[in-house]
Amino acid sequence: MDARPGFHQSLALLQKELQQMGESVEDLIYKSVESLAKLDEKAALQVIQKDDLIDDYLTTIDELCLRLIALQQPMASDLRIIGTALKIATDLERIADHAVDIAKITIRFAGEELVKPLEVIPQMAEIAIEMLHESLLSYTERDVHRAASLAEKDDRVDKLFSMVMQELMGLMGTDYHRNRQLTHLLFVAHFLERVADHTTNIGEGVIYMVTGKRKDLNV
Repeated sequence: MDARPGFHQSLALLQKELQQMGESVEDLIYKSVESLAKLDEKAALQVIQKDDLIDDYLTTIDELCLRLIALQQPMASDLRIIGTALKIATDLERIADHAVDIAKITIRFAGEELVKPLEVIPQMAEIAIEMLHESLLSYTERDVHRAASLAEKDDRVDKLFSMVMQELMGLMGTDYHRNRQLTHLLFVAHFLERVADHTTNIGEGVIYMVTGKRKDLNV
């Protein structure tokens, strides 16, 4: 018989909110890069507007975590679960901020044409979104191996980032407007590289939650 039905119900609600927040953030990253590839200003504005939803999720999760700690007298292992959830929510909020950053760059490009079609940047986004999805599954399933596997995907994103940096810097010349756009595309690649880093943070949190040991996945 469950001796703490209230605690487990609240924990289930916390995990549901976290999963929904994660799915929303995945969607924002996808749509922000898609808006850039298509120079779709309307889609970019929608990404920016939805950032408030992510902030609301963070507030809700923060309140749920504090309520669990204050009212349910969690044990040490429970505290790791709650603390990890709060840390994940914070990383998700920062990932959403990067989606907004990308959308703002799309808006800056309004009325322009891309100096070249996006090729590597969408690949970076695809891997980063896959990493985010895997990291959230590792949390709900308490899967340390799934969390640890994020390190290899992060290495792939880092290599693609280096590739983009070399390519875009090689295209720079004396044209101010061209260089301005190339510089902003470098920012986009950097934002996606940071998304991958935040996702490895989630994986590290999961490993600590399950094992009580810290492991650096972003080396």
